[in-house]
Amino acid sequence: MKAEPTLICIPDISGFTEFMSKVDFELSSKVIPSLLNKVIYSNTINLKVSEIEGDAVLFYKQGNLPNIEDLIDQCKKFYVEFYKRLEELRQEYASHKSAFQIPKVLGLKIVLHYGDEIASAQVGNRIKLLGEDLIVAHRLLKNDIDLDEYLLISDALVRQYQYKALNAEFDWAGLQQGSTHYNHLGELNYHYTPLTPLV
Repeated sequence: MKAEPTLICIPDISGFTEFMSKVDFELSSKVIPSLLNKVIYSNTINLKVSEIEGDAVLFYKQGNLPNIEDLIDQCKKFYVEFYKRLEELRQEYASHKSAFQIPKVLGLKIVLHYGDEIASAQVGNRIKLLGEDLIVAHRLLKNDIDLDEYLLISDALVRQYQYKALNAEFDWAGLQQGSTHYNHLGELNYHYTPLTPLV
């Protein structure tokens, strides 16, 4: 296994637990996979899929980073296409008593992180990522941001781009600074912006 610099991108469905508890299995078993598929097929910058979790997709790209404009456009596309699919599903299952819960409860947050040394290993027909920075990316999903839908960019990734160029990509809302303390990892700094103005 060779460790390489790696971009990690995790679009994560917010409201997943609440939705699963409020909606019967017949509806949730159709809605959640459809939304995850929409995210996967909205990938236009050739990110690779490592894992599909219950409410999230773990994308990665090893080697050279995409340019900042393409990366932020990709995140915007994930969000906008996700919301289009939410509305389509609400209409598709309009006869179901819980259809109104689809856009009411569900949303999307996206975490971007960069690790200098992330290894990949073949496990079955999937690539499994290994390394502390993978743990960091997953922990960043649990943070102190007081929003349900946002794009979070770790400081490790911010340092790979010029901050001025990065900030210029957020014409819908400015970047804000934040940090969260994690056991065993300490204080992790990040920048974030709300995604809701995009729809």
